[in-house]
Amino acid sequence: MLFTIATATAVLSALQVANAQTFTACDPTKKTCPGDSGFGNGKPFVTDFTKVSGTDAPSGWTYADGTTMSYDNTNGANFAISTKTGAPTISTSQYIMFGNVSTYAKASPGTGIVSSFILESDDLDEIDWEWLGSNDGSVESNFFGKGNVTTYDRAIYHPITKAVTGWHTYNIEWTKDYVKWYVDDMVTPVRILAFDDPKTIKGTQFPQTPMKIKLGNWVGCADAAAASDPKTEGTCQWAGGPATFDSGASYSMYVKNISISDAGCGGTYTYTDQTGSYGSIKSSNEGDKCGSSSSPSSAAGSSAAGSSTASTASTASTASTVSSAAVELPTGLIAGTTSAAAPNSTTASVSTSSVPAGVSPPSGNATGTGSSGSGSGSKNGTSTGSGSTGAGATTSKAGGASSSSTSTPQITTNSASSHKYGSVELVVMALGLGVGYLVM
Repeated sequence: MLFTIATATAVLSALQVANAQTFTACDPTKKTCPGDSGFGNGKPFVTDFTKVSGTDAPSGWTYADGTTMSYDNTNGANFAISTKTGAPTISTSQYIMFGNVSTYAKASPGTGIVSSFILESDDLDEIDWEWLGSNDGSVESNFFGKGNVTTYDRAIYHPITKAVTGWHTYNIEWTKDYVKWYVDDMVTPVRILAFDDPKTIKGTQFPQTPMKIKLGNWVGCADAAAASDPKTEGTCQWAGGPATFDSGASYSMYVKNISISDAGCGGTYTYTDQTGSYGSIKSSNEGDKCGSSSSPSSAAGSSAAGSSTASTASTASTASTVSSAAVELPTGLIAGTTSAAAPNSTTASVSTSSVPAGVSPPSGNATGTGSSGSGSGSKNGTSTGSGSTGAGATTSKAGGASSSSTSTPQITTNSASSHKYGSVELVVMALGLGVGYLVM
């Protein structure tokens, strides 16, 4: 297919942004890499973005290339997109080795726009919350292991009132035994992923290595040309159609605050072999040093008193539960929950519901090669799989989550559709923050 100069320029610009956000500088499952600085299991690292001034990254955070941010005392961090190549993204400077992360955010409305809150490791383990700007009725949870995009059946859509037009608290509780996703002040998670869930392939695809936290906003469908191109039409259908940037249109995701609790011992997290298993991760802090950290204080000056429970062994990954003492947190944040035992995958009911109205799983047969970065971070190949299905039922005590016929956490089922992505489509999708945006 022929492209105009403008389209070619946009694609090249998108590729530059993608390289800054979706690659891993060094994959520890392929070669020896530097260790990851950990927060440590002392008091939570809390950033109140409503107290940040200026445009520079707050202490403890870094900007992806091309990112421009603004902050105010009403909405906090503003992830604004005003061009088809916009993808403002911030990530923590340090890592957690299991733990609890809670943020109070308002996703960006707008057809073709995708907002994201993810945890991602150097070997591309990933845990996601993501929102389609064209769908105000649901939020999506997802996960990936070791960058594996050979299947596309991990996502679940959870019904929620004002998913992109209202403020909500989103929480991820991550241990060696399970991942739980929570919305607002719900006691019951909207989703539980057990280590031995069938979709983790006996745990090999379960996220289990040190992770950074990333927040961002990106363009899932750049324009009408992308929507009509066989290589990108599937992505555009998933994103709800092309974004519009006429008359100075801008799309903003807002984040007021975030609380991060590391369950590991902190110090430096090191991969001792290339298995990418939690048992191979060691912390430089052991014994009396466990939990001590050089974590930077938040630029917002909003640290919270409290602690997370974790093992004091030198192996950073032995913590199986996460708890938070009573802490004073900014508006919207919730303390981490405690679970004494990991759920068996059979305790979660299977969702056979279709994707929510207005969301179309990608379809098509485009093939090609995509690049996820430079150096050791590049990844080439073609993959196939099924589109995302399922609507996770939720039960809300208060706030915006809508109730459904069951309060049981959900897992997904396979669907029959398949889709392959070409290089141009990968460029468009790679405007996102992680592996998840290559598999929708």
